[in-house]
Amino acid sequence: MTTPPPRVPPETSTSPQHVSPKAPRSPAPAADGLVSAARRNLRRAAHDLTHPSHPPTPLLANAPRRWQRLLPYVALVALTAIFVPVTINMLTHEYGVDGGLAGLLAVAQTTPLLMLAHRPLQAWWIILPAHVIGALVLLGYPPHSYDVWPWPAPALIGYLFLMLSLSLRETRRTTVSVWGVTVVVGLILHLIDPDRSKGSAVLLPVLSAVVMVIGAAVRERRDTQRRLVEQETISEAERAQRTLLEERARIARELHDVVAHHMSVITVQADSAPYRISGLSEEACEEFGAIAASARESLAEMRRLLAVLRSDGTEGERAPQPGIGRVQQLVEATVRAGLSAELSMTADLPDVPQAVDLSVYRIVQEALANVMRHAPGARVRVSITSDDEHLTVLVVNDRAERPDSPLETTGTGHGLVGMRERVRLTGGTLDTGPLPGGGFRVAARLPLAPTAPDTPPATIPAPTPAPAPTPTSTPTSPSEEP
Repeated sequence: MTTPPPRVPPETSTSPQHVSPKAPRSPAPAADGLVSAARRNLRRAAHDLTHPSHPPTPLLANAPRRWQRLLPYVALVALTAIFVPVTINMLTHEYGVDGGLAGLLAVAQTTPLLMLAHRPLQAWWIILPAHVIGALVLLGYPPHSYDVWPWPAPALIGYLFLMLSLSLRETRRTTVSVWGVTVVVGLILHLIDPDRSKGSAVLLPVLSAVVMVIGAAVRERRDTQRRLVEQETISEAERAQRTLLEERARIARELHDVVAHHMSVITVQADSAPYRISGLSEEACEEFGAIAASARESLAEMRRLLAVLRSDGTEGERAPQPGIGRVQQLVEATVRAGLSAELSMTADLPDVPQAVDLSVYRIVQEALANVMRHAPGARVRVSITSDDEHLTVLVVNDRAERPDSPLETTGTGHGLVGMRERVRLTGGTLDTGPLPGGGFRVAARLPLAPTAPDTPPATIPAPTPAPAPTPTSTPTSPSEEP
């Protein structure tokens, strides 16, 4: 009698015990995950519906003109002035609502439209309850065959303007949340009185979705254009900075060639002084040796600097650096290119430092190149004069004879940047700009004595004055072309 009961556990134990308890538990984690995700999404939606994603700024607050900034408010005032009497008239004459109650409903449903320019989400919290109350009030009046319930025509059109404003100002998630609440509210009202609704509750969600998509597309296009403008501004600033650095490196390489010549002369003179000058004392010979050693060390430092500046693999120019003596060749080449160019240069120019000599050539070269690119057919006048302390370079071109056919419509700005850097490093001044009657003017004033720039590079030594050839060329015109 007692033996059968103990045999039951062995029979149940032979069944797969590891399957039976786990089978009902397998869908539990998935269900918990869905519930937690739904709660999280509901919390996000509730947060989006109660917290606007933008500050209460007007819709066109960044417009350049005042009438453009006032345009949204004028449109909303006109829209409200139209909807208030239309809503009152429809509620009283077509639905039979009392005049006072119709006025209250019309004011509650339409006056919040004035907030669409700066607070559309707050306006939605007023308009939607007002429409729901209006729909419930209409249930107390007998229906007509032509009635549209729960959303009369003025309420429907006003709500579409509200959805458009929301899609233009709020995020996509906020707009979708508003649309979802609208669908739920319309479904509830339809279930309250399906016979009176006749499916018209679906009309508002469908039209709202269309308006929402249009507004979202306009908003995303506007945001894309704004980001593109910001990126172009950043790129232009980076391009200008890169151009400045490249031009400084180029100027530093050219200054190296100027300064290295003088340092080499110092080294040779200091090394050969004991052999060229007889009767030097031992102290004087040691002093000349120290001078030569310092000059050689300076040359080595400049060569290391030049190696850094040429780290991109470029090679140095092996031809001698040009100067004022070759400006006439530039003007003659411009004449051969088809431009009418004239050169006026003082015959007895004083000794010019090599850095200034090179800068004058580069400034005239870049100015003439700009005329050929941007003002084809224009007449150019180049003038180089000097006084006791400064050298003045003036390049002026008239209005282009063919203004509709420039070789380049936009420039990189490298030329003007290079001019400014050269003039700044030599301690001079530069004035560039268009002329009132058309044309362009480039005027540079460079010191004849070496002057330290405002913020010179610490590793570039200041150039030393050296005699330069004094050209005595006469004005050159197209008729003098060989």
